[in-house]
Amino acid sequence: MDVAPFQASLLDAAASVEVGPLAGDVRRRALSAGAWVDLRPRWIEGADALFERLRDGVPWRAERRSMYERVVDIPRLLAFYGGGEVLPDPALAAARDALDEHYAAELGERFVTAGLCLYRDGRDSVAWHGDRIGRGGRQDTMVAIVVLGCPRPLLLRPRGGGPALRFELGHGDLIVMGGSCQRTWDHAVPKSSRPVGPRISVQFRPRDVR
Repeated sequence: MDVAPFQASLLDAAASVEVGPLAGDVRRRALSAGAWVDLRPRWIEGADALFERLRDGVPWRAERRSMYERVVDIPRLLAFYGGGEVLPDPALAAARDALDEHYAAELGERFVTAGLCLYRDGRDSVAWHGDRIGRGGRQDTMVAIVVLGCPRPLLLRPRGGGPALRFELGHGDLIVMGGSCQRTWDHAVPKSSRPVGPRISVQFRPRDVR
């Protein structure tokens, strides 16, 4: 697995990994059409240590998909943990439990699955999309993303085009996309021509949202 060198943050020297509080520390930004995003910077203390544990311990796999009448490599490595599967690190289970507790009343259900993406360098990316497979295409829902490793921009724009919002996320930041966000907005992690280090995103989703 060829991964760019990782540079730890000077602000995150903790060897142990702890999930921070959410109540009172989450900032919500309303978007259009009933969509919103919540932001909690540096939610994971010791995030760089967690990044290294996941980078080295998760059974990452490369996948291919059909696109424009040919089969191409997906430009990132993937791992997926379905409902009932043990997550690859206790810190991720603690993060999921904290999200369940904080959003229980608003979401009305639990976060069940965890999808992990490893962006090895600036050539890895994800194109504009919404998580509209399953219920996300027809119902309001939430997707919570914890970002570890070197910061990269996550872009959001209204579905169909328009000015994009830019969120620079890494080193344990949390973003939660809620309301109609998956139906009415798209998000992407663009390629970078600059030398950038590796990044892991962990996406927690409710049942039947992909």
